[in-house]
Amino acid sequence: MFMRMIYDEKLAQAAYLLGCQKTGEAVVIDPERDVDRYLELAAANNLTITAVAETHIHADFLSGARELAERTNATVYVSAEGGPDWSYQWLDKKSSGGSYNHRLLKNNDTFAIGNIELRTIHTPGHTPEHICFLVTDHGSGANEPIALVSGDFLFVGDLGRPDLLETAAGQTGAMEPSARNLYHTLDVLKSIPDFVQVWPAHGAGSACGKALGAIPTSTVGYERRFNPALKAATSEPAFVDFILAGQPEPPLYFAEMKRLNKVGPPVLGRLPNPPRLTADQIRNLDYHTTAIADTRPWDDFRAGHLPGSLSFPISARSFNTDAGSMIAPDEPIVLVVDPAHREEAVRDLIRIGLDHIEGWIHPDDLEDHPLVTTDEISVEQAEPLIAKPGIAVLDVRRAAEFAEGHIDGATNIAHTRLASRMDEVPDADTLLINCRSGFRSARAAAYLERAGRKVINLQGGYLAWEAAHPRPSPL
Repeated sequence: MFMRMIYDEKLAQAAYLLGCQKTGEAVVIDPERDVDRYLELAAANNLTITAVAETHIHADFLSGARELAERTNATVYVSAEGGPDWSYQWLDKKSSGGSYNHRLLKNNDTFAIGNIELRTIHTPGHTPEHICFLVTDHGSGANEPIALVSGDFLFVGDLGRPDLLETAAGQTGAMEPSARNLYHTLDVLKSIPDFVQVWPAHGAGSACGKALGAIPTSTVGYERRFNPALKAATSEPAFVDFILAGQPEPPLYFAEMKRLNKVGPPVLGRLPNPPRLTADQIRNLDYHTTAIADTRPWDDFRAGHLPGSLSFPISARSFNTDAGSMIAPDEPIVLVVDPAHREEAVRDLIRIGLDHIEGWIHPDDLEDHPLVTTDEISVEQAEPLIAKPGIAVLDVRRAAEFAEGHIDGATNIAHTRLASRMDEVPDADTLLINCRSGFRSARAAAYLERAGRKVINLQGGYLAWEAAHPRPSPL
């Protein structure tokens, strides 16, 4: 059996290519949308992708299952669990007409890729339709599974969060019943041997859990012994309290991903190749109707950028999450990007459904146009400013971080939810914006400047503030 994890560092997302080397068949599980990577990897290893499978309707990225089915005529294997509200709606909407080759899976159903057997396990909790795949390599003579492709059910060091249907998709009252479902789903692990490997869909940095480990894979036995979420399952009430506590605010784009992955992601056909803008086109840009996504480092951005630009450093692991939270799904986009990173930026954006990339600007071309700056000050400069009228402090960290300590009088709105909570932003002449280190607040500062607000970023964030204002030691 051939197995490769294809990992997206920015979205902390893992797809898996499993292949039977004897028959040359392969399946991709939980692919992202730029599927050329999977096709090239398969071809390089003398495999043909004949199937594509999903563990659930994803919320954090746009699925590539439909794209692969279009490109390869692969059979699609997806869940039939969870009821009609959680049914895939695109399986009968092939671009050329008719239906994709597909099979809907129920608990304990199996399918084969050559001599590899994948057995379906229904694992509701993170989502109602969620399934995992127990993988057995019969080609090697094995009669027991080698791995559990666990999707967003079981992570290294965590479990998939059960609150997203409510906090991201807006289904009021869904999180506690989902948490209870997840508690009962844990029973499925009892019948899986300790030696079975865990191949999860996410790692550290994903917003699909609160404490995912940085190690890419694990075993069922190790997680049984050391996973805090599993150890918290001493009783249903204790587990529900634990799993719902401290979950980070979901990025704003999650609801749209969930919707599109259910009804059918638009088919790309190929990776977009936006043109370089001319001087006249740059001059005529209207930031009110076009998102100018500047991917340069923050220091370069704040020293001079096109008016109304948004700041998303391409080197940041949060690039997708930040852009998805601050650019509307159908908004035209122009990138300010070094040519060496242009394709990377395009891939990052289309992975979260931001397809309308109309062009790009070379950073050197900015010199020929009027630029504006963004203010940033130190804690020492901020202290006397805060006391003045017309100044308000906006803390864009997560609620759990804010609760542990904050600048007196600050308003808290997580930067990934800012676009949906603009009516809660203080009505002050100037906003002093902080996060933990100054990075997230920089994203928020640019977003608010585009909205017409006067802003100042707090250099070093709350860490710098706390260092200058140490808390009294307990007696």
